[in-house]
Amino acid sequence: MQRLYDFLRRHPTGVDTFWAVLLFGFTSLWVGFRFSGAHQAIGMIFTIGLCVVVALRRKAPVKMLLLTAAIGVGQLVFSIGTYPGDAAMFVITYTVASGPTVPRWASRCALVGAIFGPALSYWRFGEFADGRRMVTNLFVTVLLTVPFVLAWVLGDSMRTRRAYWAQLEERAARLEKEREAQARIAVAAERARIARELHDVVAHNVSVMVVQADGAAYVLDSAPDQTRQALETISGTGRQALAEMRRLLGVLRTGEQPESGEYVPQPGVEQLTDLIDQVRSAGLPVDFRQVGEPREVPSSVELTVYRIVQEALTNTRKHGGPDVGATVRLCYRDDELDLLVEDDGRGAQRELYEEGGADGLGHGLIGMRERVGMVGGTLTAGPRPGGGFRVSAVLPLKSAR
Repeated sequence: MQRLYDFLRRHPTGVDTFWAVLLFGFTSLWVGFRFSGAHQAIGMIFTIGLCVVVALRRKAPVKMLLLTAAIGVGQLVFSIGTYPGDAAMFVITYTVASGPTVPRWASRCALVGAIFGPALSYWRFGEFADGRRMVTNLFVTVLLTVPFVLAWVLGDSMRTRRAYWAQLEERAARLEKEREAQARIAVAAERARIARELHDVVAHNVSVMVVQADGAAYVLDSAPDQTRQALETISGTGRQALAEMRRLLGVLRTGEQPESGEYVPQPGVEQLTDLIDQVRSAGLPVDFRQVGEPREVPSSVELTVYRIVQEALTNTRKHGGPDVGATVRLCYRDDELDLLVEDDGRGAQRELYEEGGADGLGHGLIGMRERVGMVGGTLTAGPRPGGGFRVSAVLPLKSAR
């Protein structure tokens, strides 16, 4: 039975052809015994037409509906009464009502035919005009009409159900695509975040190590103590860089627990003093001041402040020129945190480098703007009047209140 069911589902047109052949054989016998002369010839023509309707009802439902309507009118005109071939009218009514691609006007026409067709047939070939049998005639008319109307209702219900399931499948496919797009966006955002963190860690710490190495090489023979101090700074900076890189790379691992002390917490405002001391030890004078009463700051804002100061001072040391000095101001206000980092070096050339205009390598200011935008703040950066470079950021503190 299961194989037969699968075969019927895979070959619906073949099944319709099979039923059409059976209908033709049975109806031909009926016409041969019941009709004679011209009526027999016309009946056979109508039988062939109705069998074609059954065989092609799925491929061309609208055309088959029109053919059925023409045959029905022909039966009324040529006095061909109800006979077995009329079962095709019942079948085409259901097919047109249930077809998902059939126009609605065709379905409505099928409903009109289902309502008035049996009544017209009974009126034409029955005794509907006999007033003594009026009640019986009305009952028989309704009894003949109900199956055709139920066929249309069943077909229309199937059409509605198929449309509903098609809508659900389309919605599920759309949600799946949206989910995949959101996943790709999340992956891209995470990659961008990791890239920013690696850039800040590598750019700052390696820059400090290079400056200290150059200084140690310069005073290697004349000042051994300074050389030793520079090497210690290089060692400490390298360990700090490794620790931060382990922490960043740790987010890429799955199913692994970090070892004790392997990863350091995200840097924040409290680590600014250590950062500035490290920069000062590398030879860059920095004036650091805090204005207002320090209070709790969102972790995302703390990390943004730290990275902006780190990137700005690294750029000052790399591009500010000789004898450059820097100033860092951190101002706590009611609902925002103002950060100012400026220096007295060569500002115009650095802005060109940072925006990628000179060699296309700089991404510092781009990373700063991305960080500030993620926490809902604003950032301005550029040469300051009188020489030097200025980075100013305003960060919201509402989430900490």
